[in-house]
Amino acid sequence: MLEYVRIQNLALIEDAELEFADGINVLTGETGAGKSFILKALGFLLGDKLKADMVRPGADRAHVEAIFRLDDEAVQGADDSSDAFDGADEKELILRRDLLASGRSRLSVNGAMKPQEYVRELRDRLLSYTSQHGQQKLLQPAYQEALMEGIVADSAGTAKELFAKKAELLKALEENKAEREAIEARKERLTEVRDLLEMQQAEIEKVRPLPNEDVELEELRMKARRQEEAGKVYDAALNMLYGSGDGSGLLDQLSRFRGILEELADNDERIKTSLASCTALIEDMQQTGSLLRRPPEICDLPEDIEQVEARLYELSKLKRTLRRDLPQILSLKEEIEEKISFLDICELDIKNLRRQEDALVEQLRQTVAKLVPLRRKACTDFAHALEQELQGLGFNEAARVLPDFRSRTLWRDVSDEAVRILWAPNPGQLPQPLDRIASGGELSRFLLALAGVTPSKYKPTFIFDEVDAGVGGVTLNTLADRLEKMAKSHQLLLVTHWPQIAARASRHFQIAKTVHDGKTYTTCKPLQGNDIHDELVRMGGGGARGEALASALQEEIALKKGQ
Repeated sequence: MLEYVRIQNLALIEDAELEFADGINVLTGETGAGKSFILKALGFLLGDKLKADMVRPGADRAHVEAIFRLDDEAVQGADDSSDAFDGADEKELILRRDLLASGRSRLSVNGAMKPQEYVRELRDRLLSYTSQHGQQKLLQPAYQEALMEGIVADSAGTAKELFAKKAELLKALEENKAEREAIEARKERLTEVRDLLEMQQAEIEKVRPLPNEDVELEELRMKARRQEEAGKVYDAALNMLYGSGDGSGLLDQLSRFRGILEELADNDERIKTSLASCTALIEDMQQTGSLLRRPPEICDLPEDIEQVEARLYELSKLKRTLRRDLPQILSLKEEIEEKISFLDICELDIKNLRRQEDALVEQLRQTVAKLVPLRRKACTDFAHALEQELQGLGFNEAARVLPDFRSRTLWRDVSDEAVRILWAPNPGQLPQPLDRIASGGELSRFLLALAGVTPSKYKPTFIFDEVDAGVGGVTLNTLADRLEKMAKSHQLLLVTHWPQIAARASRHFQIAKTVHDGKTYTTCKPLQGNDIHDELVRMGGGGARGEALASALQEEIALKKGQ
């Protein structure tokens, strides 16, 4: 039950408070006074979006807050899906939502900040809207089908599980189809280039490159070249040391020089020291010659450097052919192997997916076979209950509501049924879709009948936004009686222009538009006593006629209460 609402700085509403009662609560006022803003505020509180321009000019934010008092079933349902009732009084739900001038909004539940999605889970447990917009929705076959499917899910014990199973199987079939189509599309693309792939694979297999092979071979070639250059230097040193056999080598000259020193040393003691040094130098140069004849070798060089050159040529040619460097060629090799392997086994994958699809289709067929009789029974029972409800709203006893079951392909080889509502309000009239024959007044009563028979274990507050549009005369009184009967089990919030309905209210609010200091305001005034009478007079057309209607309605209500 909705106990209290406060709206601040929303559109033309500066500050309005409404305390609702059990039974019927009505909002009345001239067209354009702002009654719709009250309903928009409640919708915003429960998850609807509002634009930033709904914030009253001059204010930095608008805010809506409400207090709901829930029965045990609603509390238990909320406990199952949220922690909204972690306050001291678990049956009281306090919601507040701010709309900032920037367009952003903030939600709090029992004083704790919550994401916007949070309150949407509770929406259907708190409020149920029936409006002129609902009439247009009711004319849509898709909405009718969703409505009837919801009835089936709630009325049959296993139907909800079957609906869930059907949705699960359809999702699995869609995923299977997407996977298979992706494989088939890739197969088609790769089949077109298979010859190229195999040619590239053959080129790579002919060379069989190894990771980093070209870099390693280049290093070997550089080492070989460095060793070759070093060998030439060693040979040059040996030539200088030994000469070419004509006695011009350094050692030959040193030997002749020592002979001269020996002759000189016989007569000059000073030369003996130099002779010893020359002898030592000759011995040292001889040792150096031995070293120069055995230059150090690079142990990891191949014996035949031409093999290195040949291999590098092969790799270079492969790079030119494939227009890739070696790492890219090795990556291409793996890619080609994967693609050719895919082409070799994809048919098996496709066959497996088709087998899986066949199994899923069979499960879907069995699920639908179980669901169809449950749907037919639940929809037929609901249509009968709706007929009874409509008869209580002034329709002829011969008026008929029929579920129309039409076959539709759910998946290949699996047919399900779509259901829509057919309506024959008058005797002798063939049942037809609502959008072809229903008038505005008939749709209003149809919506009210739906609200009366649609099952809901949470007993939300019903909001009827001019559900009496297009209704008049005796039918209007019948509609008012039905609303009054419904109010015994549900709290109702009505927007109406009819005094016949407003007179039945437990609490009456007058919505008015006023102008002060050049600014427009929408006000919400709870009416008591004579104020209620005056508003009923206005709604009845004013003057003596309105006075007579208002007095008659209030006397009738007083008599009922006296009984």
